[in-house]
Amino acid sequence: MNTRTAKVIAITGASSGIGEATARRLASDGHHVLLGARRTHRLELLVEHIRDAGGTASARRLDVTDARDVQAFVSAARTLYGRVDVLVNNAGVMPLSRLEELRTKEWDQMIDVNVRGVLHGIAAVLPVMRAQGGGHVVNVASVGAYEVVPTAAVYCATKYAVRAISEGLRQESGGDVRVTVVSPGVTESELADHIADPAARQAMETYRSMALPASAIADAIAYAVSQPPEVDVNEIVVRPAAGAQ
Repeated sequence: MNTRTAKVIAITGASSGIGEATARRLASDGHHVLLGARRTHRLELLVEHIRDAGGTASARRLDVTDARDVQAFVSAARTLYGRVDVLVNNAGVMPLSRLEELRTKEWDQMIDVNVRGVLHGIAAVLPVMRAQGGGHVVNVASVGAYEVVPTAAVYCATKYAVRAISEGLRQESGGDVRVTVVSPGVTESELADHIADPAARQAMETYRSMALPASAIADAIAYAVSQPPEVDVNEIVVRPAAGAQ
């Protein structure tokens, strides 16, 4: 890929799972990636790997629940590479539990990361993309944006919100800013590792018996990003071929 077609891509939640796989894939495609997450040691190792493979990558500690931190993250991308062509809003959490468990702190955490984090990303890049004449926002949702299952009411609500926000942004953008929602089915990641409710954790272990590799979602994101400016891939749902979810 030459310098004219290489894009500057900022990725949140890039220290593991889908974010990490996406960083590797997009860097291998020749794009310049800025990686954000809280676990800086993981980011540093990933940046080193990408650079050793001949790619261009940088990293910055990022807490998507902090609007100022997200603004600084986007500003860092502009300082390093001169612009921001794509934002991949990937950071997310999934501490599942039945509503009757009343795990309100976990509900707040999902709302803060999964919804406010996406809004903070949009708020940070939209003025930049408008000023530079275009851009692309990729929001990672879930099949939970289309259906609700027990223990996942709040999680699914946050992903429904991501889908609604994305559609609103698409309608308001006038074509200058492209918007894509990528909704993975069950995928290998660390999301389930943070489920504290024992019953929900056990159910998720069974649910994840047939999981997609994170690279499959990275491929979907790369497909959307690679389209010409007049093509706006709005929604991609990726599920395991052998499973219902």
